[in-house]
Amino acid sequence: MLYIKFYTKKNCPLCDEALVLLDLLRYQYSFELEERDIYTNDVWLEKYQLEVPVVQVNDKTTLNCEEISYEALEQALSKTDN
Repeated sequence: MLYIKFYTKKNCPLCDEALVLLDLLRYQYSFELEERDIYTNDVWLEKYQLEVPVVQVNDKTTLNCEEISYEALEQALSKTDN
């Protein structure tokens, strides 16, 4: 099963859009989604504050706000699907 870490923050329209795309992909791929609010962890905040939303698939593929699209997410999920 795929495991996705979704780094996000409140009041973030890009994060909301990325979450909708992930929800759409649930019809094709089985995955567990862990949402991580970057404001709850100083390490996440420092690392991702200018890049949210960030999607990390199985700790292998990471997409940031500039890279996230339906096609990019689907490609990341299909590459790491086991």
